[in-house]
Amino acid sequence: MDSLPVPVAPADLSLSLDRAKAYASASRSDRTQAAYISAFRVFVSWAAGQVDTLPASPTTVAIYVAHLADNGRKPATIDLHVAAIAAAHRAGGFDNPAASEAVKATIRGARRALGTRQTRKAPVTAETLRKMLRKIPDGPAGLRDRALILLGFAAALRRSELVALDVADLERVPDGIIVHVRRSKTDQEGAGQEIAVPRGARLKPCEALDAWLKAAAITSGPVFRSVCKGGAVSAERLTDRSVADIVKRHAAAAGLDASLFSGHSLRAGFVTSALAAGADVLKVMHVTRHTAVTTLQKYDRRARAFDDHAGKRFL
Repeated sequence: MDSLPVPVAPADLSLSLDRAKAYASASRSDRTQAAYISAFRVFVSWAAGQVDTLPASPTTVAIYVAHLADNGRKPATIDLHVAAIAAAHRAGGFDNPAASEAVKATIRGARRALGTRQTRKAPVTAETLRKMLRKIPDGPAGLRDRALILLGFAAALRRSELVALDVADLERVPDGIIVHVRRSKTDQEGAGQEIAVPRGARLKPCEALDAWLKAAAITSGPVFRSVCKGGAVSAERLTDRSVADIVKRHAAAAGLDASLFSGHSLRAGFVTSALAAGADVLKVMHVTRHTAVTTLQKYDRRARAFDDHAGKRFL
């Protein structure tokens, strides 16, 4: 078998290095890159020119971790900042100071002191969803919000996936809609994922989506867009932050505590509702695209918290 030809080295190696760095940056989502940049800027600001930050010493990073913990930063926030520092050093060709035992020990100590329990937002279950839908007004903004909430719930979409949808990503089939997610948290290389959304007999997500698209005269481009005060629909795509705002706003309108909900509540609500209804875990994973059953256990414990409770016969 003939061997493959060896590529000729480009004349401008500096340009090739720039391309290599660009591909390396593309290995992370835009959201992750933005979070890393923001976190590293905070680190640089904290140092205030008194110590080197690139490269930084393990001692400097350990002191910074302690500073974050002393100021009440959550373990997840500390992990983000350490990951940002590590990424900046790798990108610059420096040794990663966060890999040192001094930094790792400081992180472990901070975790024990602060606790690692995450504050989880409440899921928008099917029952909660019905309460919210009853309070959504008519009009362009109301039609959009109804469609967004129902599709986000029915397809268990992450908020970034929801706002990234284009009309071309919606495939009409006799039983409903196949939603094509071009890129997601678990598919950074863009292989694509498909989610079936049935027409439904109760919540009717496909009907709500069609009503919005028809009223807004959207035939291509972004599915979910900004709506001006006068009701005019713009060409501007909603941000993922908008999803959280919409969920919170309609939760409050339904008489619920808006602070308990977030954009993730729609995805969490589908899982909780499906498991409570007795859906097969693997079928749920077809929709959520989780790759490990253990990830769904926290939802299953909540959904079945009172089923065959140990104290049911005597409490």
